[in-house]
Amino acid sequence: MVLKNPKGTRDFDQKQMAIREKVFRTIIDCFEMHGAETIDTPVFELKETLTNKYGEDSKLIYDLADQGGEILSLRYDLTVPFARYLAMNKISNIKRYHIGKVYRRDQPSTARGRFREFFQCDFDIAGQYDCMLSDAECLLILVQILQKLDIGKFSVKVNHRQVLDAMMEVCGVEKDKFRTICSSIDKLDKTPWDEVRAEMVGQKGLDPAVADRIQTYVVMKSQGDANAFIDQLRNDPLLSKSPTGLEALDQMRQLMSLCGCYGISEFVSFDLSLARGLDYYTGTIFEATLQGEGNAAESVGSIAGGGRYDDLVGSFDPKVSRSGKIPCVGVSVGIERIFAVMEAKLLKEKEKVRTTKTQVYVASAQKNLMEERAKLCRDLYLAGIKTEQSFKMNPKMLDQLQYCESYGIPFALVLGESEIQNKVVKLRDITTRAEELIPRDSLIETIRRKLQETQ
Repeated sequence: MVLKNPKGTRDFDQKQMAIREKVFRTIIDCFEMHGAETIDTPVFELKETLTNKYGEDSKLIYDLADQGGEILSLRYDLTVPFARYLAMNKISNIKRYHIGKVYRRDQPSTARGRFREFFQCDFDIAGQYDCMLSDAECLLILVQILQKLDIGKFSVKVNHRQVLDAMMEVCGVEKDKFRTICSSIDKLDKTPWDEVRAEMVGQKGLDPAVADRIQTYVVMKSQGDANAFIDQLRNDPLLSKSPTGLEALDQMRQLMSLCGCYGISEFVSFDLSLARGLDYYTGTIFEATLQGEGNAAESVGSIAGGGRYDDLVGSFDPKVSRSGKIPCVGVSVGIERIFAVMEAKLLKEKEKVRTTKTQVYVASAQKNLMEERAKLCRDLYLAGIKTEQSFKMNPKMLDQLQYCESYGIPFALVLGESEIQNKVVKLRDITTRAEELIPRDSLIETIRRKLQETQ
C-alpha cells in the first residue's frame, strides 16, 4: 500500500496549523465586529438541494454512492446550504457567518491554493433592507479582512448581474444563453479574450459579431472616478435602451457612494468583465484578487468573492415570505489561497511561528522534584495560566530551557531545594535570561503582570 493523500487534499503540520488558526481568528473577529452570529450545516446535502444552482460548475459536485437510502452529494459551497437552512426554518432575517469545508472535483494546484477539499469563510446578510446598505457592508468586511491579514496589495472588482444581462441583451445574445455566456466571461481573469471568444463562438454557438460587441464592453472598468464611468454607461447608445440596466446602474452608483463613505473606494472598481459564473446571483457581484508582482506564490487568482442572490431561498420554498423570496447578499473568503500566500511570505521572511500557546514552563534544577513540579502546575492551571512541564522524572536543566526557546515559551519557573525551603520560585525570562525570586504567595499575580507586559 502506498501512503499518500487523496488527490487535491493535504495534511497540515503544527506550524501550518498555527498560521491557519491566526487567519481564522482574524476573520472571525471581523465577522463578529459586524454583529454576525454563526451556524453550521452538514457537509453533505440531498443531491436535489444542490441541483441547478451552479451553472457549468455543477459538474464539479461530488456525488456520494447510493447507500440504499437518500441520494446525497458533498456540499459545493456554504451558500446553497445556508439558503436551504433559511427556507427550512422559516428565517427571514439573519446576519450569519459560517466557516466550514466544501468539496469540488476541480483540477487541483497546490501552488495556487486550489484543492478539492478546502475551507470557506462566509458572511451573509438575509432580509429585506434598503438598497445597497448590506451589499456595501459585505465589501467593507472583505476589505477589512484583507487589510488585517496583511498579505499584500489587493483589489476588489464589482459588477451587477442586471448590467451584465442588459449588456448581453443589447449585444444580441439570446436570453437562454445569458448564463452560459456569463460562464465564459467569468474566465477572463485567467484566460485571454481570444480563447474566451473561441469558446463562445465554437462551443456555445454565439454569433461572432455578437461576441465582438461583447468585447467592447468587457474591457471597460472604472478608473478612479466611478460616477464618471457610470455616466458613460448610462449614456451608451445601446445600454441606455435597457430599463433594467439603467436601474442597476443607479444601484451601482449608490454602492460606490457608500464605498466612499466607508473609506474603501481606493480598493473597489466597477469592472464589466466580472461575471461570477454561479447561476444563483441576481444583483451585485464582487471578487477580490491579489496584485502580485511576478511571484508565482502570490499568483493565486481570486481570494474572495460574493454577491446578491435574492431568489435562492424562495427556490426551496416559494411560501417562505409574502413576496416568495428572502433577499440575501454575502461574501466568501477562500482560506486556502490566502494561506498559500501567507505560508510563502513567512518562508521568505524566515519568520518563526509559535505552534503552542504555553505561557509558563515549570522546570526543576535538581533531582526528585517531580511532585513539587506537579503541585506548582496545579496552581497555575487553576489560575488559568497555560503551563507545561517535562514528562521525565529528573529532566536536565539545559534540556528544559532549550525546550522553552524552541517553542517560544516566554517564562520558566525553576524549582530547587532552596526555593522550596524558602517558599519562593525562580522566575526566568527566556528571552533576556534575567532571573528573580518570587514569593509563592504572590507568584500568580506576578506572572499575570509579566504576561500582560509582554503582550
